[in-house]
Amino acid sequence: MTRQNRRNLNVVMILVGVFAFMVGLTFAAVPLYRIFCERTGFDGTPIRADVAGARGQAIDRVVTVSFSGDVNQSMPWAFYPKQNKIEAKVGETYLAYFEAKNLSNKPITGTATFNVSPEPWGPYFVKIQCFCFTEQTLQPGESIEMPVTFYLDPELAKDKLLNRMSDVTLSYTFFKAADQPSAQDAPAKVGAAEPASKPAVN
Repeated sequence: MTRQNRRNLNVVMILVGVFAFMVGLTFAAVPLYRIFCERTGFDGTPIRADVAGARGQAIDRVVTVSFSGDVNQSMPWAFYPKQNKIEAKVGETYLAYFEAKNLSNKPITGTATFNVSPEPWGPYFVKIQCFCFTEQTLQPGESIEMPVTFYLDPELAKDKLLNRMSDVTLSYTFFKAADQPSAQDAPAKVGAAEPASKPAVN
């Protein structure tokens, strides 16, 4: 092999390596972005923590935490919060429940995206345990209660932007997991048809 041929081969190998790196980076971008948001609260994403109260003691401030549940249009589930809101003392741990039901005649695996609003609450809304951390599989007609354990970081007292805010909303949207069929499934014959969502109760 001549020197020119070796040089051309090296250039080709470098270009192939760069292309492979870019493809890998593209696939990694979404999970890396989600991890970044969970650790920093960026873009209204609640912080994920392993230990409750890790950032300080409770303070004398109460925040109204509201809950919202929705499903993607291709997701044949009913999904809604079991409570409209909780009056939460900052720094204390709370447990909220959502309910989901598979309205189709097939097993469906879903994954939930989540967000808090207004966005400035993101870095201070800390989830310890949540159904959204893993995929959820429901059999035809099956319904389950799904808990989320959270607290509001006392560090929010130092954020002047939140001094005039006393309400925050935690929202979830369920989608079919990536390996699920995209076609709409037929409703399950498990009694009377149910609406896509139900009104939550306090």
